[in-house]
Amino acid sequence: MKRQHTQRIAVGAITTVAILVVIPIIAVIIYIIYEGIGAISWEFLTRPPHNGMREGGIMPAILGTVILTFGTTLVSVPLAIGAAIYLAEYASDNRLTRSVRLAIVNLAGIPSIVYGLFGLGAFVLFMNFGTSILAGSLTLGIMTLPVIISTAEEAILAVPQRFRMVSLSLGATRWQTIRYQVLPHALPGIITGIILGLGRAAGETAPILFTVAAFYLPELPGSIFDQTMALPYHLYVISTQVPGMPLQIQYGTALVLLMIVLSLTFVATLFRTSMRRRRRW
Repeated sequence: MKRQHTQRIAVGAITTVAILVVIPIIAVIIYIIYEGIGAISWEFLTRPPHNGMREGGIMPAILGTVILTFGTTLVSVPLAIGAAIYLAEYASDNRLTRSVRLAIVNLAGIPSIVYGLFGLGAFVLFMNFGTSILAGSLTLGIMTLPVIISTAEEAILAVPQRFRMVSLSLGATRWQTIRYQVLPHALPGIITGIILGLGRAAGETAPILFTVAAFYLPELPGSIFDQTMALPYHLYVISTQVPGMPLQIQYGTALVLLMIVLSLTFVATLFRTSMRRRRRW
């Protein structure tokens, strides 16, 4: 009886904490939608800004965010999945491997502005890429690597060991086992980690502030060595650097950025749910 009473108290406390966490998040989303929905229009989404960015739309910033997210994908995903496969399937459990895993966890907690300064020194100045899409994508890619590596490794390790044993006993090589048995079953977790990592990259301001973002650039970039506008930095600019900026445009820009990030999260959730229904374990 006492144990059941303690369990009820624990469940109640956890539920209360969860509600206290969720309510402010929902309130912020509702407030941004309420303040910014009036600015959303076809012109706002498809036209460049004009009149000192006080009028027009945010199309260059939207496309710049999409381009940077795509560049981040090309940089981070192959390296992260390769590293996760090695750590989960090939690396021995020794001091070096444990140190590498600890370093990955610590890298995931480094503030994004530190990655921005690293990108400035390594890619903009040392490699002479300048403030460009290439430098920004490399910086964001390195920033998202720890998150994707950790989630991908956990997804691979969650695949039951018996799948590997049966495959190897039937004569498959180690790589064939990983490719045809482990990775398909780990795919939901891997894809979820990738999309969540890219969602974080799409909403970051500090890394692109030093490496790629332009204050005002209505023309679209012509190559990977050009600058581009991006929604996070554009939101910072119109909120702090442009006097007389209508609040509706500020909240409209924040709403578009929020919808992009939430859409990535929603897609990850749907994909994970769909793939989990197909599992046989």
